[in-house]
Amino acid sequence: MFTNILLGLFIIGITVTIQAYGTSFWLNHIEKKYASLSQTVFNRKSVRLLIMTSSFLLVLHFLQSSIWAFAYYALHDLTDFDTFEKAMYFSLVTFTTLGYGDITISSTHRIIAGFEAINGILLIGWSTAFMFSVVQFFYNRKV
Repeated sequence: MFTNILLGLFIIGITVTIQAYGTSFWLNHIEKKYASLSQTVFNRKSVRLLIMTSSFLLVLHFLQSSIWAFAYYALHDLTDFDTFEKAMYFSLVTFTTLGYGDITISSTHRIIAGFEAINGILLIGWSTAFMFSVVQFFYNRKV
């Protein structure tokens, strides 16, 4: 169990680092590229930015889920996933806390799936707050 906790915390550290650098990068991008955005709250440019921001965050989450999936696939004593696709599916379902239960992890290692679910809640919540701050960026520009 202790090994699973350490592995879970290590992967969480990696995914939080990706989220931190990713959102920081995107925030700098927004501030530089959209500093001269017009006073209109929602125009084509602002809607395009919201679409690009949500797409960027989805890519970050896919990358983070892929890291979890790689750990599941690489550690054969942890799971019995015989393909990366199965590991990726399990990871996405767990990361989003959907939890279908059609593919499961062995009971001796299931604590690591709980760590991924907690990680997913945290990072998706972070992305939700980030999207809200992008919307606020537009509203704060309105006089």
